[in-house]
Amino acid sequence: MAIASNGKVNEIAADAVIVGGGVGGFAAALALLEAGRSVVLTEETDWIGGQLTAQAVPPDEHPWIEQFGSTARYREYRARVREFYKQHYPLTPEARSRRSLNPGDGSVSRLCHEPRVSLAVLTEWIQSHLSSGRLTLLLEHRPLSADVDGDRVRAVMVRSLRTGRELVLRAPYFVDATELGELLPMTGTEYVVGAEGQSQTGEPHAPAEPNPANQQAFTVCFAMDYLPAEDHTIERPEEYDFWRNYVPEMTPPWPGRLLALVGSHPQTLEAREYRFDPEAESRNEWGGLWRYRRILHRGNFVPGAFASDLCLVNWPMNDYWLGNLIDVSEEEASHHLRMAKQLSLSLLYWLQTEAPRPDGGQGWPGLRLRGDVVGTEDGLAKYPYIRESRRIRAEFTVLEQHVGTEARMAETGLPREEVTAASFFDSVGVGSYRIDLHPSSGGDNYIDISSLPFEIPLGALLPVRMENLLPACKNIGTTHITNGCYRLHPVEWNIGESVGLLIAHALDRNLPPRGVRNNRAELERFQRRLTAAGVEIRWPRLRPR
Repeated sequence: MAIASNGKVNEIAADAVIVGGGVGGFAAALALLEAGRSVVLTEETDWIGGQLTAQAVPPDEHPWIEQFGSTARYREYRARVREFYKQHYPLTPEARSRRSLNPGDGSVSRLCHEPRVSLAVLTEWIQSHLSSGRLTLLLEHRPLSADVDGDRVRAVMVRSLRTGRELVLRAPYFVDATELGELLPMTGTEYVVGAEGQSQTGEPHAPAEPNPANQQAFTVCFAMDYLPAEDHTIERPEEYDFWRNYVPEMTPPWPGRLLALVGSHPQTLEAREYRFDPEAESRNEWGGLWRYRRILHRGNFVPGAFASDLCLVNWPMNDYWLGNLIDVSEEEASHHLRMAKQLSLSLLYWLQTEAPRPDGGQGWPGLRLRGDVVGTEDGLAKYPYIRESRRIRAEFTVLEQHVGTEARMAETGLPREEVTAASFFDSVGVGSYRIDLHPSSGGDNYIDISSLPFEIPLGALLPVRMENLLPACKNIGTTHITNGCYRLHPVEWNIGESVGLLIAHALDRNLPPRGVRNNRAELERFQRRLTAAGVEIRWPRLRPR
């Protein structure tokens, strides 16, 4: 690591510069650091961890995550989270004895937990690298510009959001791990936005014509608890009347107002009633919205330790699709972010004052916004949950025909019980999730279809032209459709970790990343390295989801 000053702007040099400290950026940094390389890692917020922390989204994972289907480092992360609770929380003896402890007993994940616990785990993991100087962590820094020479990035300039200080970051390799793919336009890297058309990809669920402005909804999450004897009703949000009366215009249609306990079923698109009862759900084995993303279940802790469960709100009712954050003016992006925050606050206010109760009453005024859980004054997550980013034009693009169950059956002629996802010769990881697209800014309702346990091809991590810029987030070579299954926590981690190991391998072998993929002997050598590091590159035979 080298730090120099030219009198005006300080410079930092390392083996790799990773812009974006989310799940993929962290995993890439960790892989490089444990390979003995130096790293500069920047992050726009004051929390590393992205989806797991600043965006406040408990991990969405596939059914086999406890046994296989992730990297060894990701499994270690999960084990560290559980161990943190066992070391620092007053668990009941029964909960403490559970090998597969789920702190929140939420139904969305086998590891629903608090964002601050993930932050503590990730921060502790890299502490020795910070102390050694191999890692420079620049929190609250945003990229400003890039110095590019032809097909290579020479430097990226970042600015501190706190002090205004500017830094030039130099390295042989750069990683775009930002949530929106911000380095792609900055460096002139070719990229795709929004929905491709069937004429481009042939995907069964793609629209007939491309629409770059048609992007998945983003969500501003928040945490809340429930104190029935108290009144924690927030001030009426400025845009409450708008959101209270808003009826989505979707194809197929949305069943009524957005702020309601009725919405579109993601798979059938028929009207679906949601249950919400913060008292009954906390006692019952089955639950509705309260239990869905519950991140702390007080039943797991000794009596009196917690007055309430903690619930994380990332629901259909606070998905925002009235505009985009990508390739719009700063003013427009700020407007949409403000409106998304107003939607989340309006949802909370509606729950506190008007939502129908099972007993025939209205509202739960005891619902309390927990900004302390997400580390903010306004009570909302530090950063919106981003489902869709700019995506590189890649050496290889993953299509629905490679991973979608029905599409694969049509491609191969095999029955459902025999069909598998496409096998990629250059696989550098695995993942599994349904192709799950939330409603989009183009007016599409859910696209939620079965997919097969899939592989991550190295070609999808390589831009068609740039030589030393790699993606490590949701900005890889997928489409609008296949992004729906490649965007979840363990897959993003695997992408980042494989990118970090690829850079370490390229530096060790004095080869460009493209040269690793295009030389079969080098590719096999790299895949052996991945496997030795605990990165699974093939699935056992499994049924489609």
